[in-house]
Amino acid sequence: MTGLIAAAAFFVLLHLLVSGTALRGALVRSIGEGAYMGLFSLASIGGLVWLGWAYAQVKGTGTVYWDLGPGARHGAVALMLLALLLAVPGLLTPNPTSVKQEGALDKPDAVKGMLRITRHPFLWGVAIWALAHLLANGDLPAVILFGSLLVLAVLGTASIDAKRKKALGPKWDAFAAQTSGAPFAAILGGKQKLALGEIGWWRLLLAVVVWAALLWGHPFLFGVSPLG
Repeated sequence: MTGLIAAAAFFVLLHLLVSGTALRGALVRSIGEGAYMGLFSLASIGGLVWLGWAYAQVKGTGTVYWDLGPGARHGAVALMLLALLLAVPGLLTPNPTSVKQEGALDKPDAVKGMLRITRHPFLWGVAIWALAHLLANGDLPAVILFGSLLVLAVLGTASIDAKRKKALGPKWDAFAAQTSGAPFAAILGGKQKLALGEIGWWRLLLAVVVWAALLWGHPFLFGVSPLG
């Protein structure tokens, strides 16, 4: 369990205490932007592999804090569809919050499609994915793994906003004023409207296909059926 805690701490702190902080700026000035991005990417991949390996060693052991029964598993399946409807189109939509896509702010229609829903669709997809798995798995290893990823995804939205505001100034302020961090908040607040056609039906269809494939393949990939 110690290894899983260490892996989770490394992965979360790498993103919250390095990326978007003064330490990142110091490293970029020292070794250059390209070298920093390369090293950070390698560290992220390594941390994610370590986290997955550490979880596999202790999966299903330790204290069980909750068992919400079959209903929670079925709810998790529905939440996973919502997560992928955010994450997949979010990855495939130009977004100034993404790495090296700040230039999207220069387009007159920068706010469209998924960005009307939230300026962080991928991270909110990850957050809902983690929440779904926490509902279905209440043992200690699952709480550490999915809880840490949930915290990272939610806090990551604020970290990215702060980094972009510092780097882009008024352009970012104008973009942020038209969008929301939390999903659907800008729409409910009357600042935006839901425009599914702008998202692209193929992106939404791809998200559903990925969801169905994961639902079918989960027993083979992870040794457990989401439906019990």
